Amino acid sequence: AAKTSRSITHARWLMSFASPLSQEEAQAIDQELFTEYKFSVDQLTELAGLSCATAIAKAYPPSSFTKSPPTVLIVCGPGNNGGDGLVCARHLKMFGYEPSVHYPKRPGKALFEGLTTQCQKMDIPFLSEFPSEAMLIDELYGLVVDAIFGFSFKGAVREPFGNILRTLEQVTVPIASIDIPSGWDVEKGSPDGLQPDMLISLTAPKKAALHFAGRYHFLGGRFVPLALQQKYSLNLPPYPETDCVLQLP
Repeated sequence: AAKTSRSITHARWLMSFASPLSQEEAQAIDQELFTEYKFSVDQLTELAGLSCATAIAKAYPPSSFTKSPPTVLIVCGPGNNGGDGLVCARHLKMFGYEPSVHYPKRPGKALFEGLTTQCQKMDIPFLSEFPSEAMLIDELYGLVVDAIFGFSFKGAVREPFGNILRTLEQVTVPIASIDIPSGWDVEKGSPDGLQPDMLISLTAPKKAALHFAGRYHFLGGRFVPLALQQKYSLNLPPYPETDCVLQLP
């Protein structure tokens, strides 16, 4: 009941402050950032990943972990969301965490190969096999970062990610999802799917965020030009001082 009440309050706040983005709007904004504003994918991936690591450090500081050192499992998908996860892992390592990465489907693009190498050079381990049981994840890690699917996700979840998500649905440690909880419909959410403790909305919240019932919702990615914000009526709240993330009510 408390979760339902929190979800309703959160959804009302989002709707009163701004209109969360549809999948089509999110894709159009991204495309405009690339074509009109000349941002590179590399730039936006770095900004997004840093925002995610910063938000995680605010919500789950190392001192709050029952495990020492503070261990984090980061699960990366094959697209840009997975790239955000790799950058997030690198920054978490710099922030004093002990991240491990599971990256089962690696695209052969230079960006992702470079991000993988950077993590490896920082002695961040890559797990060849995903833990077979939720209990193992609970024993080994204090936090899971879901960087599997972003706002371009459509259709059925393919393996090995179906099995991964079924396992993550059973863990008891907090899960932090990047932009969209993986497996969710970008606009309708998924009441029976993954229910993360934290959501980090990048650029602006997507419609699925209206169904989020976790404890922490952060806005990340302080890079959207004012003219673009106005064109899409984003009505983004002001970020505090020099922070690249903002915690939403």
